[in-house]
Amino acid sequence: MSTIDKNMNIMNIIEKKNKYNQLFDYYGCLLTTKQQEYFVNYYFEDLSLAEIASIYNVSRNAVHDQLHKIYDLLDYYEEKLQLVSKTNNYSKILDEYNNSSSEETKELINKLRSLE
Repeated sequence: MSTIDKNMNIMNIIEKKNKYNQLFDYYGCLLTTKQQEYFVNYYFEDLSLAEIASIYNVSRNAVHDQLHKIYDLLDYYEEKLQLVSKTNNYSKILDEYNNSSSEETKELINKLRSLE
């Protein structure tokens, strides 16, 4: 594997991690307690699949399958509710207007941001 391929693979891993962390922030409460624990163990506590499996007395494959089920659920919730997408679009629009030269517009944007 070339250096470029390795760098691309690392970027894909980082993008995936960021994506699911953001989705978890929005939809994590819709997961079961066990699913939340697996996700937190894997992404926030940086435990390996084997370590998580050991904690819950399940197979490594069971943890792997559960994480993929979590990814599917988080993607499903975003597909249906689009909260992350809407928030990202909202932020882009606010940034656009915040960069305008009108002081009145900037004032309104600051009021909107204070509501977040």
